Formats: sequence, structure tokens, C-alpha cells
Amino acid sequence: MTQQIEEITQQVKQAGEFIPTLLHEVEKVIVGQKYLTERLILGLLTGEHILLEGVPGLAKTTSVNTLAQTIHAQFKRIQFTPDLLPADLLGTQIFQPKTGEFTVKKGPLFANIILADEINRSPAKVQSALLEAMQERQITIGGETFKLSKPFMVIATQNPIEQ
Repeated sequence: MTQQIEEITQQVKQAGEFIPTLLHEVEKVIVGQKYLTERLILGLLTGEHILLEGVPGLAKTTSVNTLAQTIHAQFKRIQFTPDLLPADLLGTQIFQPKTGEFTVKKGPLFANIILADEINRSPAKVQSALLEAMQERQITIGGETFKLSKPFMVIATQNPIEQ
């Protein structure tokens, strides 16, 4: 039993050796936000999503973008507005007149790291589409289901003043 614990401890240490380097690289761009940076990395490592609450101007977007660039992940930012539609997130089918067939145009949720900016401003049906993708880690467009690539992480922001 003790030997198993020691082996697991050693595996965790080896797997986590890159974390200080990752933190250092992000902190080259984002200064004074160590707590935020650590939590973003924690969310990434655990495969979970994050809600950031804060007024504009606190480098939320820059922090998330920098993290994505540091790990060479695809990043998309979606500005949530009252007129946003689920298809704006998921994608849609486009008719091709030359072939007479529909092709799928994938939406921004197919990126690795998504910044859902000011999520509280969007309609419930848009939030529902986002939550389904977050939970199921897949998207269905026109009856065809697409698995989302790993890592897949949604970082949503909301302004506490507008709640």
C-alpha cells in the first residue's frame, strides 16, 4: 500500500513538472494576476470550465488568450449579446447549389479554449446550447454529432454590475 502511494506521488510530481514553466510563460504577459492565472491552469488541468466575474478592464480576455497561446491551443472569443442565436455558437448547415448537398460550417465552440464574454447578456436558449456543449462535449448540427476536441474549456465572464 505504501509503495503504491509512493508511486502515485512520483507520477504526480513528474506530470506536474511543466506547471511552473507554464505559469512563468503566462506571467510574462499578465503581471500581477497570479491567483487568476493559477486558477485558469487548474481549470485546464482538471478539464473543467470557469466563470470569471469582474468589471471590464481586469485583463480577463488577455489572460485567457495568453494561456491558449502558451499551450498552442485554438482560442475563440464570443461576445454574448441579446440577439445571439444558438447557431452563432454551434454552427449551421450551408446549402451548396453546385452539389445540391448541405455542408456543415462549424461554429466557434469547436475551438479548444472559448471565452464566453458577458454570458449573462445572452438569451436562455443560447446559454442552454452552450451548457449542452460544455456537459456533453459534443455538438449536433442537422442530425450529425461532432465530438469536441481536447482540451475543451469554456471560460465565461460576467460583469457583476449588470446582473
